[in-house]
Amino acid sequence: MNTRSYPPERTALVVVDALNDFLAEDGKLSAQIGPMLDKLDLRAQLDRLIAGAREAGVTVFYAPHGLNADAFTDIKHVLPRFQFAVDNQVFWEGSYGADFYPPLRPQDGDVVVGRHHMFDSFAGTDLHEQLRNHGIEKVVLAGLTSQTCIEGTGRHALEAGYHVTFLTDAVAEFTEEAHRAALEISYPTFGHEVATIDAFLSAVEPAKAA
Repeated sequence: MNTRSYPPERTALVVVDALNDFLAEDGKLSAQIGPMLDKLDLRAQLDRLIAGAREAGVTVFYAPHGLNADAFTDIKHVLPRFQFAVDNQVFWEGSYGADFYPPLRPQDGDVVVGRHHMFDSFAGTDLHEQLRNHGIEKVVLAGLTSQTCIEGTGRHALEAGYHVTFLTDAVAEFTEEAHRAALEISYPTFGHEVATIDAFLSAVEPAKAA
C-alpha cells in the first residue's frame, strides 16, 4: 500500500543548482554533463516538476551554488574539484554561469536561499532557517548533481530532523556510474522515500482551504 503523503503547507521542493553553468548549452560545465542531461531529459523533467509543485501549493526553495575569491579562505585543504571551479570561475557569483537557468528561474512565491560553496546546501546558508520559518517538515530534493549536492543536502536534512525524499528522475550526474550509485545505494540509505516525480506529485495532499 502506498503510504506517501505530502501536506503542501509542510512540504518543500528544494531545487539545487539549477544554474546556467550546468544547464545552459554555453555553460562552463555543459560539455561534461550535457550528455547525461540530454539522456535523462533533465531540463524538461525539472520544468514539469517545478510547475507541478507550484500548482499543488508546495513551496519551491532554490538552493544555488556560488563561489567567489573568498569562498575557501578558511579551508586549508580544498578539494581538487573545487579548486578547479575557483580557477575557472565556475558558478562565480555575479556571473552568467551562476545565474538561474532561465526556463527554471524562481518566480513570485518561491524562496531563494544563500549560496553554498561545496556539496551541502545547508552549510553556511539560511536554508534551515528558511525551512523552519515556513513550517516545513518534509524536504523533497531535485537538481544537480545526483551524488554530490543532492546527496550532501539530503544527508544534512536527515540529520536535521526532516523527512527526506529523493526524486530519481529529477536529478543528473556527470557519469552513469555516479548517477546509479546515488539512486541505488545512497538514496535508499539516507532518504525516507525514493520516488519519481509522478509519484511525488500524486501524493501531495489537497491544499487546505484558507
